[in-house]
Amino acid sequence: METKKYDLEDRTLKFAIDCRLFLAKIPKTISNNEDSKQLVRSSGSIGANYIEANESLSKKDFCYRAKICRKESKESRFWLKILKAVNTFENEFEVEISKLIREAEELKMIFSSIIEKSK
Repeated sequence: METKKYDLEDRTLKFAIDCRLFLAKIPKTISNNEDSKQLVRSSGSIGANYIEANESLSKKDFCYRAKICRKESKESRFWLKILKAVNTFENEFEVEISKLIREAEELKMIFSSIIEKSK
């Protein structure tokens, strides 16, 4: 059985896009709008900082950027969990937000592993 290989730049881009597509479907309340802005920033920052890490000039700079990616993954998970807690979603949205939370957690674990291996 062949396992699918993911390019991490593509995967972080997909996560940021998926977050934005999900947010376009949720109710426009004051709290959702504010939480959505935070999620847009943190989810996009993961991929942007990973690109920066790949272009880094030193191992120290690479590790620093990878730590930012891990931090932004954790933050994205935080905002997704808030959105899940304060909204009553139909089943399809419940599944979608759960997948996004799981992906944020997986990205955090990937970046934790990268950081550990870079020491």
